[in-house]
Amino acid sequence: MKFLADLFPIILFFVAYKLYGIYIATATAILAALLQTSWFRWHRGRFESMHLTTLALLVLFGGLTLLLRDPIFVMWKPTIVNWLFAVAFLVSSLLGGRTLVERMLSQAIAVPTAIWRRLNWAWAAFFGLLGLANLYMVYVGSGYFGARTDLMAATGSRDVDLSRCAELFTGSQLALCQGAQAGEAAWVNFKLFGMMGLTILFVIVQAFYLARHSADIDSETPAHPPPEPN
Repeated sequence: MKFLADLFPIILFFVAYKLYGIYIATATAILAALLQTSWFRWHRGRFESMHLTTLALLVLFGGLTLLLRDPIFVMWKPTIVNWLFAVAFLVSSLLGGRTLVERMLSQAIAVPTAIWRRLNWAWAAFFGLLGLANLYMVYVGSGYFGARTDLMAATGSRDVDLSRCAELFTGSQLALCQGAQAGEAAWVNFKLFGMMGLTILFVIVQAFYLARHSADIDSETPAHPPPEPN
């Protein structure tokens, strides 16, 4: 249930995008993140750092997208979020105490400290790579950036609502607008399904890794504690 609640702004962003385009979707995500943060504070009596981080970055980058009418800012937001998570895991490894992943999972499973440290580095690397994957989709994989750049050069305008291609353009400009819109939609799909799918896959791999090393600890633990000396 908490997993779905954490995805609340992303899911509403996706639905609003499919219905109304990137700008309405961005405003919807900001409002959803504000509701999410407020509900958690009312329900649990405290704020959650991840919700506050998401809200702050959505207000900043989403606000720039709405103010400047440029989707590139909100497209950078997932990368910044993932890189902040990567830094948090890295810092917890470098400080020398309990790593971030150990603090989150040690109450549920017991593994050697070395395993927690390896897993912590793995999470840092995963979030770093996920941030890069998002940028790859924005600038290369989706074809969005190149198509939108060509469209702006052809129209002489930066403020183009790609959800209204058929209303605004004809001929070659319409083709450019539709290409940019297809790239934008590919990024939105990656943001929800691709990034979530990669995260779920990584969590599954982590679970098998932890289970294997937990079993090793259990096999080394005697069935009965040794007798205490008299």
